Amino acid sequence: MKKIISLLVAAFAVVSLTACGSSTTATNTYDQVKKSGVLRVGTEGTYAPYTYHDSKTNKLVGFDVAVIREVGKRLGVKVKFDESNWDSLFAGLNAKRFDTIANDVGVTPDRQKKYDFSRVYTTSQSVIVTRKENQSIHSLKDLKGVKVAQGLSSNYGAMTKKAGAIITGEDDMSKALKLVSQKRVDATVNDQGAVLQYFKQTKDNQLKVAAVVPSNAADIAFPVLKGSGLAKPFSKELAAMKKDGTLKRISEQYFGKDISK
Repeated sequence: MKKIISLLVAAFAVVSLTACGSSTTATNTYDQVKKSGVLRVGTEGTYAPYTYHDSKTNKLVGFDVAVIREVGKRLGVKVKFDESNWDSLFAGLNAKRFDTIANDVGVTPDRQKKYDFSRVYTTSQSVIVTRKENQSIHSLKDLKGVKVAQGLSSNYGAMTKKAGAIITGEDDMSKALKLVSQKRVDATVNDQGAVLQYFKQTKDNQLKVAAVVPSNAADIAFPVLKGSGLAKPFSKELAAMKKDGTLKRISEQYFGKDISK
């Protein structure tokens, strides 16, 4: 009898420990963010006008920076940025070094298999940049066999690889554009807003927008780990920001027009 009772007590203890373990596992990232009061955000800090440092104050600014800061404010938490190059941002998210990425992240089928996304808050359209004298590139198909500078894990890297381009790995857009200007590569593909901002800031008269890629307009949203619980509250606050005009105001500040969704 004592043996049976002992076995029952042991079994109960195992069940209790299992239940406790399940409770700990069930704590999602959103709960942890609310408890700590800090939302950790990965970003490049070198991708104007989305995420960059103000030349006068060195403060991290940009469209995506302002949007996620407002989301954090409405959630009642502090936003802490972790700057890294593009090709390591998703690795950082996977390793839980930060909770989301604010860096003009396109929603793609492959990424949707791995991550949850907030509601879309803007769209991004791609352009091909070449030197001014280059008259041979007018569309993606013209990149076949051509040297291009691209981030290897970016949408643009995948796009140009599919087009048959010879890729030189460079995830920093400003460095990629300099490679084109210096004739070390023939072209690069990137976001239209970011490219125009670069032209405005650097006044590099060696470059031009050779073509727009109209079929590659990408929806932009904040990626989070699946099951993190962050996508829904992010989406709720972004919808409110769209409704009350906050997204429009931030958009006009950085682009001169409303590109929000």
